[in-house]
Amino acid sequence: MAATVEDLYRNYGILADAKEDLSTHKDAYQVILDGVKGGPKEKRLAAQFIPKFFSSFPELADAAINAQLDLCEDEDVSIRRQAIKELPRFASGDNLPRVADILTQLLQTDDSAEFNQVNTALISIFKIDAKGTLGGLFSQILQGEDIVRERAIKFLSTKLKMMPDDTMTKEVEDYIFIETKKVLEDVTGEEFVLLMRILSGLKSMQTVSGRQQLVELVVEQAFLEQALNPADADSVDRLLQCTRQALPLFSVSETTATKNVHSTRFVTYFCEFVLPNLSLLTSPVAELDIQLEVLKLLAEMSPYCGDMDKLEVNLNMLFEKLLEFMPLPPEEENGENAANEEPKLQFSYVECLLFSFHQLGKKLPDFLIDKISAEKLKDFKIRLQYFARGLQVYIRQLRVALQGKTGDALKTEENKIKVVALKITNNINVLIKDLFHNPPSYKSTVTLSWKPVQKTEAAAAIGQKRHSGEDIGTTATTKKLPTNLPRRDARQIYNPPSGKYSASIGNFSYEQRGGFRGGRGRGFGGRGNRSRGRIY
Repeated sequence: MAATVEDLYRNYGILADAKEDLSTHKDAYQVILDGVKGGPKEKRLAAQFIPKFFSSFPELADAAINAQLDLCEDEDVSIRRQAIKELPRFASGDNLPRVADILTQLLQTDDSAEFNQVNTALISIFKIDAKGTLGGLFSQILQGEDIVRERAIKFLSTKLKMMPDDTMTKEVEDYIFIETKKVLEDVTGEEFVLLMRILSGLKSMQTVSGRQQLVELVVEQAFLEQALNPADADSVDRLLQCTRQALPLFSVSETTATKNVHSTRFVTYFCEFVLPNLSLLTSPVAELDIQLEVLKLLAEMSPYCGDMDKLEVNLNMLFEKLLEFMPLPPEEENGENAANEEPKLQFSYVECLLFSFHQLGKKLPDFLIDKISAEKLKDFKIRLQYFARGLQVYIRQLRVALQGKTGDALKTEENKIKVVALKITNNINVLIKDLFHNPPSYKSTVTLSWKPVQKTEAAAAIGQKRHSGEDIGTTATTKKLPTNLPRRDARQIYNPPSGKYSASIGNFSYEQRGGFRGGRGRGFGGRGNRSRGRIY
């Protein structure tokens, strides 16, 4: 028979007055447990009374937790919230991992207030026993339902960084690393990004050795021991995701080589397997310029490349790919360029390739002198010269268009495009000048056009007619170079080739696209055999 409201209050009074003799009133506590079988009023009271006396009746611990769990699953959302709010009071000793497990399962709720209550309860018991709470969370991540797994991972990715230092001890961080490695054996692309975010935020991972451990995890996920299938969008997607996760971990120190985290394996893989198949790559996202995305990644990694086993071979591959995007001047007819033979200059591609070649060229400075034929070197310099002449015209046009513009005037879509275009052309110009030195020089430093710089520098560079322009930068996403730039004098003898600025010229936004394509189930690029139908 279910207990009534009067029964609950009477037995509550018995227990409250008993003080030191609580354990002798087991029957009174049983009546309170029976309150979960009553109506809404009885259930609300039971949700408050059961945890209050829980610690005094260890022999009824299982029954009490199960009773409270019944309330957590009640049809009445107000009863569920009250029961969830009180769950941390059961989290003591051996019961804490079980409570953590229960709370983790309750993350699947669709009620926002209830969901927030579960989060608050999890944070509360995390501060009591971090390792025990993590045990419950990881148990569900590894074995629970898909929606529970997803939300448990997101909980860790957002809440761990908010925990106080005295909670996130080295022992706790080591436990997180060990358990996360288990999860990484079988993940989706989105889960991989979130798990790497969790690990990257740990204090123990901020050291050189810590970052090196993270790079090793990424290398394993990237399948760098296998040749890339350019027609497989999932394989391309996995490589992009892994490379983006590895990039922030790389570092270089000119004074202490042992304190570096190198990008060598990734750069080598790109040179050996990606560049030869650049035009064949299948984009995982329809609107993504996959070739430019890959070239940007290579450019960003190249400064962190260490000693490379096949440096000359890889540098030659980079050199050949650069030649593909640096056309020869069109044959002249009657002193004028034939209009139908005007090459297209893909400035965004060339900036990436030239920067990467410049970075790796530092490691083999005699490449252009001793490693290629004199005929090929001559051909390369003709292409460089032709490209440089075209750049000068564009740079002048862009500077005139941006002259005197500051503040809001630079924030218009058209001017943001021009600012990035100027940055790209200036970068290419600086690098070409270096390669024109005899012998070629690799001393100049440029900031890649999509990398942010100080706004004051950008404004100053635009405002001064003869300033380098090298300090100009933006984080804006741009489109094709507008055709309404100031036209050059029609009598000018030199006819520069038309240019192309990619629509993906700005900051990388790929990571924010939500990871891998939906419907793949669990398994990073096919890793693992389990799939519980998770859809992203």
